[in-house]
Amino acid sequence: MKISKDIKINESYIRNRCKGCADIIIRPMLLGSGVKVYCLVVYIEVAVSNMTLEESVIGKLINHLWDMPGEKIAEFVADNGLGISDTAEFTEMEPAFKAMLAGNAIFFLDGYDKAMKISSKGYPNMGVSKAESEKVLRGSQEGFSESVKINTALIRKRVRSTDLKVEEMMVGARSDTMIALVYMEELMYPELLEQVKGRLEQFEIDGVMDTGMLEQLTEEDWKSPFPQFETTERPDRAALEVLNGRMIVICDNSPMAIMVPTTFNSFLKVSEDRYNRFAIVSLQRLVRFAAAFLALLFSGTYLAVINFHTQVVPTNLLLSFAEARRGVPFPSLLEIIIMELAFELIREAEVRMPGPLGGTIGIVGGLIIGDAAVSANLVSPMTVVVVALSALSSFAIPNEEFSAAFRLLKYGFILLGGLLGIFGLVLGCFLLLGHLTTLTSFKIPYLIPFIGQDISGYKREGDSMLRAPFRRMRYRPIFAKKEQRVRLKKK
Repeated sequence: MKISKDIKINESYIRNRCKGCADIIIRPMLLGSGVKVYCLVVYIEVAVSNMTLEESVIGKLINHLWDMPGEKIAEFVADNGLGISDTAEFTEMEPAFKAMLAGNAIFFLDGYDKAMKISSKGYPNMGVSKAESEKVLRGSQEGFSESVKINTALIRKRVRSTDLKVEEMMVGARSDTMIALVYMEELMYPELLEQVKGRLEQFEIDGVMDTGMLEQLTEEDWKSPFPQFETTERPDRAALEVLNGRMIVICDNSPMAIMVPTTFNSFLKVSEDRYNRFAIVSLQRLVRFAAAFLALLFSGTYLAVINFHTQVVPTNLLLSFAEARRGVPFPSLLEIIIMELAFELIREAEVRMPGPLGGTIGIVGGLIIGDAAVSANLVSPMTVVVVALSALSSFAIPNEEFSAAFRLLKYGFILLGGLLGIFGLVLGCFLLLGHLTTLTSFKIPYLIPFIGQDISGYKREGDSMLRAPFRRMRYRPIFAKKEQRVRLKKK
């Protein structure tokens, strides 16, 4: 609907559309001295500052118009309205309503056929908080908030360049959620922007509440347990990846940002890898890679050895295993599966319990229940050690979604190792590597730099399983444009 010069028509439409919306305030006023002019302000109750306050933009506007001659109000608004603050004019109701539902005030004036958006404080949010899921000892402690505007500002704070572009899109037919695409125009391939936009536009959904929904709707190989999008809640990590030629996708109401494209290797990196010396970072990287393989294979290998390949174990250790399993009523395969599921149950309970009780659940479940199970001969002590080491290894993987893939596949390797021995484990590894080699993220091989080094323009950046000294990390990753691969050079 077009906005009419007759404010009564506009008011009738607004009141009819907002019927039953108690949180939307429709405030009529008479402004001006002498001849009064009828005007209307529409806003969400908690999203707009008090209109009588001098500090608020809309309060200053109304206070200014209060004593102005009535016949000059429309002329003043038309000539100077857009210079007041972050404002915009609308000629139709639909974009005006979208702006109001985004947390702004909308101002209508009798005799003026446009509505004016006046920005205000917006919806309540938690503001900038401390990063919880990606804790570091060195580096920024800031985490993303649930406001897309604050999140883009946190990246802009670290990359102060006009080459940093922020494009906004709206997704969700009813939620009208804002999505921000953040990238360095000079570094990123234009094709990536087209692909991301194409995937976001290929579906229509009622509402998007978190980046996790965007991931599931836009993944290329959605059947794979491995995520093809990497997430972060750290603005400094996002800023570093933007400088590597990657794109950051930020969703309103979500404190997690998506980084694309991604690779297997990038999931095992943390932001402080750039801040610490290369020797300790390389050691930590090796520990993380080892943890990933232990989380996947350790329980299955244990079953394969004690069930089929006892000759590879020293006799004394084998006798110790046999003594520990004396009196246990379950076969070793079932014993491992029971304990793995018990640890998953403890993990889930710890996450869901509020505050301090979460740590208590972990201690009670890990120590008391585990010790009681051994004392009651329900499981052997070695099984508890194997399962605990496997669970601890999964915790050492920095990215939770990536860790979940290993925790899920672990059960397949437990069955293969327990039923087929080493042959089953080798078969499982062959199938897994075959899957990973075919997996891509926006046309980037998932296992680069371990495969795909013949790609035109690829140069080793010295940042894979081992990290080179910082002064030798001269090249950006494969994500950046070929002509922009050099990021460090001597003057």
